[in-house]
Amino acid sequence: MYTSTMSRRTTIELDEELLNSAQAVLGTRGLKETVDRALTEVVRASRRRALADRLMSGAGLDFDDQTITAARRWRTPDSS
Repeated sequence: MYTSTMSRRTTIELDEELLNSAQAVLGTRGLKETVDRALTEVVRASRRRALADRLMSGAGLDFDDQTITAARRWRTPDSS
């Protein structure tokens, strides 16, 4: 989980329906907990996408072409 030692106090207008939906999805109760969890999830999703992109491109990985081809074939549902 992303942690930070800095806090920021602010006033914002929120869509109550969207907030309630986010709380249900995230399993949170309060406004601060919901916003913190939502921000954490956005950052984590971005990092997962970046890692997946890097793995798919093979950039910076020390695999030979045969290993990469075999790994891609294994992940592709249509390969036999």
